[in-house]
Amino acid sequence: MIIGTQALIQDNVDFYDLKLVVTDEQHRFGVKQRETLAMKGLSPHVLVMSATPIPRTLALILYGDLDISVMNELPADRLPIKNCVVGTNYRSKAYQFIAREVTGGRQAYVICPMVEPGDEESEQSNLENVIEYTEKLRAALPESIRIAYLHGQMKPAQKNDIMERFAANEIQVLVSTTVVEVGVNVPNATVMMIENAERFGLAQLHQLRGRVGRGKDQSYCIMVNASGEEDAGKRLDILNKS
Repeated sequence: MIIGTQALIQDNVDFYDLKLVVTDEQHRFGVKQRETLAMKGLSPHVLVMSATPIPRTLALILYGDLDISVMNELPADRLPIKNCVVGTNYRSKAYQFIAREVTGGRQAYVICPMVEPGDEESEQSNLENVIEYTEKLRAALPESIRIAYLHGQMKPAQKNDIMERFAANEIQVLVSTTVVEVGVNVPNATVMMIENAERFGLAQLHQLRGRVGRGKDQSYCIMVNASGEEDAGKRLDILNKS
């Protein structure tokens, strides 16, 4: 059995007798990538898995020659996540709510679309960034709450250290970009606050929300629509109600 990244589909990787190909998080791979891996065997069995129903996945379910298995029940003791879509004027209430959850022993994620401040002249200037937002939270939350940030430009060892400390509850609030979108499991985290939620795709938001609600405690997803635009609000409402 070989467990690997997309390195397994490279030309110089050969298999002796490949009989089963499993692709997890299938929405993260291209059609050709999945096909290439299957072609490394002689008609192997193929199992694709996804918790994110992007249009391509739904099209495969409807039109592809696939047998479908649906896991539509939550694991025991899990509660459905409570969602809300709010404007920027709700932030102070959200911070109070995060402080209350942390005081109760739990943890929170805050997601920003940018790593550092953008050029003031650009349209990006109204987007929240991880570096400044961390300082904003440190000023808004009680000093006893430990806050750290995480983004893709950090060195791997640094990222691992932050994630290990968050998993161990040495960090209570993690301000991050979408690097936590998949493969992160911290059951003690109960709040996911997404800044500039209108800037993310529905599949991304669905995945980010899936970082909470992984334990027995009630979890919450707060999506901040900073644009105030009605269309963005309608789109976010799809996720709010599902």
